[in-house]
Amino acid sequence: NAAQSAGMASSPCSSVNFDSGLEIKTRSVEQTLIPLVSQITTLINHKDKPKKSERTQQAIQRVGQAVSVAVGRFVAVGEAIAVENEELKEEMGMACFEARRAGDAIAQLTDVGTAVTPPVDRRTTVFSDRTGMVKAARMLLSSVTKVLVLADRIVIKQIITSRNKVLVTLEQLERVSTFQEFVQIFSQFGNQMVEFAHLTGDRQNDLKDENKKARMAAARAVLEKCTMMLLTASKTCLRHPDCESARINKDAVFHRMRFALEQVMEIVTDARPCGETKVLPLSIYTGIKDFKSNVEGLREGLYLLPHQALSGQLEAVVERTEDFTDSAYTSHEHREGILQLCQLARQDTDQLITAWMEAQSLNAKEATEEMELSILKTCQSVHELRRELHKVAVGRAADLLKLHAEHLPLRALKASGGEGNLEAVAEYARTLGEQKEQLVETCRLLCHVSGTEPLEITCIHAEETFHVIGPQIISAAQTLALHPSSKIAKENLDVFCEAWESQLCDMAVLLREINDVFEGRRGDKRAYVSLPRPGVRIRYLSFFLQEQSTIAKLGLELRLLTSDVDTEVEKWEDQEHDIVRQGQSLSSMPGIDHLCMDIEVEDTDAITNLVDMMCIVNIHYMAKSIQVYKIKHIAMRSP
Repeated sequence: NAAQSAGMASSPCSSVNFDSGLEIKTRSVEQTLIPLVSQITTLINHKDKPKKSERTQQAIQRVGQAVSVAVGRFVAVGEAIAVENEELKEEMGMACFEARRAGDAIAQLTDVGTAVTPPVDRRTTVFSDRTGMVKAARMLLSSVTKVLVLADRIVIKQIITSRNKVLVTLEQLERVSTFQEFVQIFSQFGNQMVEFAHLTGDRQNDLKDENKKARMAAARAVLEKCTMMLLTASKTCLRHPDCESARINKDAVFHRMRFALEQVMEIVTDARPCGETKVLPLSIYTGIKDFKSNVEGLREGLYLLPHQALSGQLEAVVERTEDFTDSAYTSHEHREGILQLCQLARQDTDQLITAWMEAQSLNAKEATEEMELSILKTCQSVHELRRELHKVAVGRAADLLKLHAEHLPLRALKASGGEGNLEAVAEYARTLGEQKEQLVETCRLLCHVSGTEPLEITCIHAEETFHVIGPQIISAAQTLALHPSSKIAKENLDVFCEAWESQLCDMAVLLREINDVFEGRRGDKRAYVSLPRPGVRIRYLSFFLQEQSTIAKLGLELRLLTSDVDTEVEKWEDQEHDIVRQGQSLSSMPGIDHLCMDIEVEDTDAITNLVDMMCIVNIHYMAKSIQVYKIKHIAMRSP
């Protein structure tokens, strides 16, 4: 959380309070900050004093001056962003002012030209004002963080602007009355959707929160499939303007696209949904995980959890198993197995509560042997319940996928629609409706046993997709049956059937992922790929080349700068070499959260010159990172 790190960095030396708006949400900003945070945090807390050799002092002075110059470049980019974005002007200006002041302070504190002899002019140096160096380093970290987070708002602004363009064109498409007008507007809409797909794809892959990634992937998948559906559904409506089923088909597509666009905005801006708030339903997996955590927690806190709470938690899990036991598609054998395991879990929990109450009556300071045994039995019983539910859900999903692999209802709807047979369409529509209900329910069961929240989100997306596309296929088939010779109506039905088949394939992939999680085979986080790019336009190619050029130059400059610093390091004493090695090993630690520790001024009895040596490299890198943001901003605004 950058708010914590920024607060840690600024509180001793600045009256500026940073709010939760400084939360770091993207990996790009985090990866930029990790070296600076790790180096400042670890090096400021270092206890060893470097020797005050003349060569060391000269190196400190040179590095301190370089820090000031690098911060100046970094601030110049931030100030340019402020000029181009009025809404960021005040905040960015303050952050840049603080960064410049911190850079100047570090340059002044590292000016040790008079440190060899007694400081007759009472000049304060890094050796005599370590508290001042701590404050300057904190201010530098705080202000740099804020500049980066503010610059990230530009990316959000670009996505919002792109989405607004898409919405305006979407409304125009919905009102068109001629093919010529539709072709003209849809061409514009396609270009806008490509840009929106690029922006949201980059954002999706940059997000730190895996749940948000999964939600973004689901929303973007809807937009991808609906773009083709919108094309064929609109063409069908234009060709058959008096057909009610064609209008229903088209309206459903527009509604779903708007909903998906709204979902993307909620994720990007962290806004709460308008109207009804859809909360992620609590799955059986989550309920069992929390229950087991509380059961095992009884070992450490005999008096913290009332037994009523433990029983209530288990009953909430048992109640959710009704999604399995009440289903008409669950076999009698499986239903009885689930009910027996639920009863066993209740009995084990009751025995645990009895053992827990006895331990209380004995004023036991730790879990008794009987209580320890009850904890193990209770955890085992709910684990067996979860295993049984997993077997039922996964088995049903696998059976359904195998049963519907040949897509017989879809073939029948296409054939009967092409023959103009409305009665046959109605009959096969009922068959597809039954298949839809089975798939929707199965997705709900998979959600209960998915094993991770991102997979739960994907299960919910699959459930919603089957629920929506099923009726759309039926309305498209009805339109074809009313106009059996219409090539456009046939093409429209084909597109919706392909979307259904695609979702079945996605469900098969989802099933494998859920199995992998359950068996502990999945070590890597789920990968999310951007939407396919129809073509690379010159504008994006130009931006890509500029960005790559910037990164290449940055790498060269960093190598040269590091080489200069290494030359100075080689001249230092053995003690200083030890500090360098420790600083380098600590700076490679992954993650920013555990590095943003609370630094107390009183804990630092020595501030090493390595703070300055390390900071110059990273501040220079951050200046280049901000330039990349600026290049992207300019590229997106160019015609």
